[in-house]
Amino acid sequence: MGTRRVRSLFAALLAGDRCPRRRYSQVRPVYVIDNPVSRQLIDSVPVSLNFEKSRTYFDRFDAVSYVESLHYSLLQKWRNSAPTFYAAQSIDIRVREGTHKNADDVLFDMFKNDDTGLLPVGKFLAALRTTGIRKNDPRVKEVMHNLYKVHKESNSEGGSPETLKLDKKTFKEVIAPNIVLITRAFRSQFVIPDFQDFIKDIEEMYWAAKCNMDGKLASYIPQLARANQEHWGVSVCTIDGQRFSIGDVTVPFTLQSCSKPLTYAMALETLGPDVVHNYVGTEPSGRNFNELVLDHNMKPHNPMINAGAILVCSLLKTLDKPEMTLAEKFDYVMSFFSRMAGNEVLGFNNAVFLSEREAADRNYALGFYMREHKCYPEKTNLRECMDFYFQCCSMEANCEIMSVMAATLANGGICPITDEKVLRPDSVRNVLSLMHSCGMYDYSGQFAFKVGLPAKSGVSGAMLIVVPNVMGICTWSPPLDPLGNSCRGLQFCDDLIRRFNFHKYDNIRYASHKKDPRRYKFESTGLSIVNLLFSAASGDLSALRRHHLSGMDMTLSDYDGRTALHLAAAEGHLACVDFLLSQCGVPHDPRDRWGSRPLNEAETFGHATVVQYLKEWERAHPPDKPAIEQTPSAADEILEGNPDANDAVKDPSIQEIVSRNGDKVK
Repeated sequence: MGTRRVRSLFAALLAGDRCPRRRYSQVRPVYVIDNPVSRQLIDSVPVSLNFEKSRTYFDRFDAVSYVESLHYSLLQKWRNSAPTFYAAQSIDIRVREGTHKNADDVLFDMFKNDDTGLLPVGKFLAALRTTGIRKNDPRVKEVMHNLYKVHKESNSEGGSPETLKLDKKTFKEVIAPNIVLITRAFRSQFVIPDFQDFIKDIEEMYWAAKCNMDGKLASYIPQLARANQEHWGVSVCTIDGQRFSIGDVTVPFTLQSCSKPLTYAMALETLGPDVVHNYVGTEPSGRNFNELVLDHNMKPHNPMINAGAILVCSLLKTLDKPEMTLAEKFDYVMSFFSRMAGNEVLGFNNAVFLSEREAADRNYALGFYMREHKCYPEKTNLRECMDFYFQCCSMEANCEIMSVMAATLANGGICPITDEKVLRPDSVRNVLSLMHSCGMYDYSGQFAFKVGLPAKSGVSGAMLIVVPNVMGICTWSPPLDPLGNSCRGLQFCDDLIRRFNFHKYDNIRYASHKKDPRRYKFESTGLSIVNLLFSAASGDLSALRRHHLSGMDMTLSDYDGRTALHLAAAEGHLACVDFLLSQCGVPHDPRDRWGSRPLNEAETFGHATVVQYLKEWERAHPPDKPAIEQTPSAADEILEGNPDANDAVKDPSIQEIVSRNGDKVK
C-alpha cells in the first residue's frame, strides 16, 4: 500500500467518513478496527503498533486522541514520509479544538493545582498507580526518564521527581511518549476497569487464607524442609499489565513442578506440537504423578507429570539447538523464561539442584524405564537430560515474576508489560488445556471441577493460576496438603471462584451472586435501564414482556426521570403503553425532571390515539384510586398474621406470584 493510500484512509477515518449515522447525537460513532482495510492500514505504518491492534473497537474521540498522542519519533517518521497527511491531520485537530480537548490537556486539567496552575507529579503518579500501572512498568519508562531529566535540569537539591510541579507545556512533553497507555488507564479501558475495588477483594481473600495453618512442609530434600511456614504471598498481573501484590511476594522460591508448563510451552514454540506429541501424550494418567507407567502408545501420559516433563526436557536438550552445551542450553531456557516474565531476572538455587539430584531415585527410575521402552529421541544422553530437568526445577523466581508469566499465558503468549510476542496462540491453548486437566498432581480432577481454571502447583508451595483473557495469578505458601498442593493457595482459589465468575463454566449472564470485575461497577444496572428504555422507545413489545417476566422493575428511569412509559408515549407505541399500564401496573402520571408526564409527551409529538388512551385511563384511575386494585390473597393473609414475613415477600418470585394470583386490573 502506498503513502497516498495510507494518507487518504487516515484522513477518511479522522473526517468520520466511515462513521455510521446515529439517530441520537449523544451516541458516539464506533469504528470497527478488525476489518481487512483497517488491518492493512495499520500494518502499513512503519512502526510496531501491536499493542493497539489488540483493541477491537474505539470511538471517534479515541481515534483523534490516538493520532494526536503518538510520540514525537512516530510523528517525525510520518512527517518525513507523508508531509501532506501530517499537515491535513494537524488542521483537522485544530478544527476540533473547540469541541474536543486533547487527552494530555484533559489530564493536566484533572490533576493541576487550581491556585498555582501547576501539576504535582506525585499526585499524577499516585492516580496512575490506582489504575494498576506501576511507575517501574517498562511501558512508561520514557515518562519516568523524562521526569528524571526535568528534575535534573531544575537543579533541585534532594527530593525525587515526584516532588516536581510541572506547567502544561512541560507535562505534555513528559507524557507524550506514553500518552496512549496513560489515556487508556484513566479512561478505565483496561480489562479490570475498577481495579481498586478488585484488589479490595484480593486483600480480603489473602488475609482469610493467611489464617489457614494446615499443611506440612515438603521434606524429601533439606532445603524445602527448612522453609518458613509463615511465608504467604499473592501477586496478580492482568493482560493489560495492571499489577497488585500482597505479602511475601519478593521472597525467591524454586519453580519445581511450576517449570513443567513453561518447558512444555517452549518445546511447542521451538519444535512444534506435532514433534512434541509424537513423544508425549495429552491424557490425564489417572495414576500418581511419579508412577512408573506409560500410556497404551508407550509414551508418558502428559507433560505435567514427572515422566512427561523429563521427556520434554530431553526434546529441548536433543532436538532444539543440539549444538549447544548443557550450560548454554540452561542459559537459553532461562532467557526464554525471562522473556515470559517481562525480562525479569530469574535465579538459580544450586543447593536445591544438588539435593534434587541426590534424592532422585524415582526420577532416575522413570528415566531408565522410558529408555527401556525407547521413548527418547535418538542420541539422547540420559544423564545430561536428568541434570537439565533438575536445573529447570531449581530455577528461582518470586510471586511478582511468576504472575507475569501466568499473565503471558492468559494473554495468548504476549507479555503484557513488554508487548513482546513470546508464544503462539495455539501453543498457549495447548499449555492451558493440559494445565486445566493435569496441573494439580492427583488433585487435578477435583480442582478442575471446583475451580475450573488452568493451574500448576509445585512442592515449593507455588501455584500458577491463569484466568484466560483476563489475568495471571501466582500464590506461594510452603505448607502442603497430602497431595502436594499449597493449602493456602487452594483456599485462595476456592474463594476466588466463590466471589468472581471466573470458573470456566460459570454463566456470566445469570450468576448474579458473583462479581464480574471485567465490567464496570454500575454497568449491569445501567444496561438494564438502557435496555428497558430502548425497548419502549422502539416499540418492542416482546422485549418489554421479557423484561417484565424476568422480574425487572418496569418503573426504572434514567437520569432525567424519564420512564419506559414516557418513551413509549413519545414515540406513539400504543401497544407498549397499554402493556405497561394494564399488565405491569406502572403509574400513569410520573413526572420527569422538567415536570412532563407521558400524556404531555404524546400531545407534544402528536400521537392522538395514545393521548386518547391515556386520558381514558386517567379518568378511570383518578389520583386517589390506585391503578391496580389488589384483592386479598394468601400472601396478604400471611403478612397480616406475621409482620416478620415482609422480608420474605420482597423476593421478586413471591411478588410475581402475588401479582399473578391476587392482583386484578380494574
